[in-house]
Amino acid sequence: GARAAAPRQQQRQARQALRQVEQGASTQPLAARARTHARTHARTHARPAGAAAVPESKGTFLLCWPTARERATASRPASQPGCRTPAVDIASQAAQHSTAQRSPGNLTKAMAALEALPSVGTVTGAPLSEPAWVLGEASPYYTQAHEDFRKKVRAFVDAHIAPFVDEWDETGTYPRDIHRRAYEAGVYGAVWPREHGGTPPPGGELPDGSLCAFMDAIWMDELARCGSGGALAAVFIACCIAVPPILSVGSQALKERVARPCIRGDKIICLAITEPWAGSDVAALRTTAVRAGDGSGDFILSGEKKFITSGMKADFFVVACRTGGKGIGGISLLLVERERPGIECRRMKTQGWLASNTAYIVFNDVRVPASNMIGAENQGFLPIMLQFNHERLVGCVTSNRFARTCLSEGITYAQQRRTFGQRLIDHQLIRHKITEMARMVEANQAWIEQVCYEMNRSRITGEGDAMGLKMGGKLALLKVQTTKTYEFCAREASQIMGGASYLREGKGRVVERLYREVRVNAIGGGSEEVMGELAIRGLGVWDGGDKKRGSKE
Repeated sequence: GARAAAPRQQQRQARQALRQVEQGASTQPLAARARTHARTHARTHARPAGAAAVPESKGTFLLCWPTARERATASRPASQPGCRTPAVDIASQAAQHSTAQRSPGNLTKAMAALEALPSVGTVTGAPLSEPAWVLGEASPYYTQAHEDFRKKVRAFVDAHIAPFVDEWDETGTYPRDIHRRAYEAGVYGAVWPREHGGTPPPGGELPDGSLCAFMDAIWMDELARCGSGGALAAVFIACCIAVPPILSVGSQALKERVARPCIRGDKIICLAITEPWAGSDVAALRTTAVRAGDGSGDFILSGEKKFITSGMKADFFVVACRTGGKGIGGISLLLVERERPGIECRRMKTQGWLASNTAYIVFNDVRVPASNMIGAENQGFLPIMLQFNHERLVGCVTSNRFARTCLSEGITYAQQRRTFGQRLIDHQLIRHKITEMARMVEANQAWIEQVCYEMNRSRITGEGDAMGLKMGGKLALLKVQTTKTYEFCAREASQIMGGASYLREGKGRVVERLYREVRVNAIGGGSEEVMGELAIRGLGVWDGGDKKRGSKE
């Protein structure tokens, strides 16, 4: 009797669990996840009034189990309002998932549904040389639109950047027209809004008009494959960190006169924040802008800026300066044209990033019109901080790609080089080095994709914190992780390659260059120490201590 009752009890429990899942009452992690994803999916597929229908082939950016209402929505044609064709057949996945719940014996069907996730990567490469999805592994994050964009960026890098980075490093500069060529190829303007001259990739725009975070990450990752942080920073990243404040708080006149030609690659722009006495501590900057006093309303800009990437080639400088009192409340942003009298630029001799055109800039009583103020006076600190989040995402993605490049170069060399009668890869100690590099790089890739997912979800649903304090804390922690990984992989790849990695020529030249560039990634955009502190604060681990709380204990 007891043996007969046990299966019946299991069946009752299974039916009860199924009802809870269907009614949304279950507390099981799977059900909670399903409900959260269903809400996200509904908002993802909701198209704002007046927005163009998304082509069926482009897919969506979020994968989830749908509700019954969403299954009906997914069955409607893509042209019908409120519907976007999902990347995979989520309705059939949900059905198989439900079947598996009813009959444990059909679990294999649910697993088959998971195996049906899209596999869009087309690169045939060595293991670990690329992110898993690029090598054809299934992923819930990427669609054919992502793969098409990745191919476009890679084709441009392989043809116009990678073959020349050694030359650019030795000469210390790069051809100015590369900006325009990249724009014409659909690469340079890919991360910018259409209304300002951008050329976002097909299927890459979220409902609010922003770029899919995965498209953004693909753009950075593929550009970083060139293996030269200096070329990458000067040609692409300088614009990415200088233009956002103009688009977010600048006047329409500045958007047309400055942002548009920079986005199109006709002009070059750079961000001038760091000073000899103020780096990560932006609130301590000393460059000042005071009213001219002649009734014109113009500002007189005086001060010095240091470590300014692309400063030697820039046509415009976005300058952080003090227009008010001490601290963050007295900081403003001014747009300064290079041709204004009183500007001095000199090239700085850097350890790495030799093609970055890094400059030391002095502003000697430079007259700047009030119309060049970016945003409101004394309110420039927030736009600076908001752009730092994206700058740090750039740092995370590029650092991990540089680490992966070191890993890949080390593997290739170890498979070819012979010592003591066998290949380097045949030595267990070398394989252990590769293992340590690989586990860090692959873990970082998963973390990056999770952050990109959260960014997309926040922008689509309006919930969460796409570019605020909490996301800033996550990105700060991720930046520390990726730059430490980059440093570790550069060292280990150098050890594997031996003397070859000490030469700026031959098989080890890529690792040699990346090793020289490790420090700028670990310091630029906020040092690892400052980022660690920002992460703890942003994630709510520390509340500021007794002094901030006003405790008298």
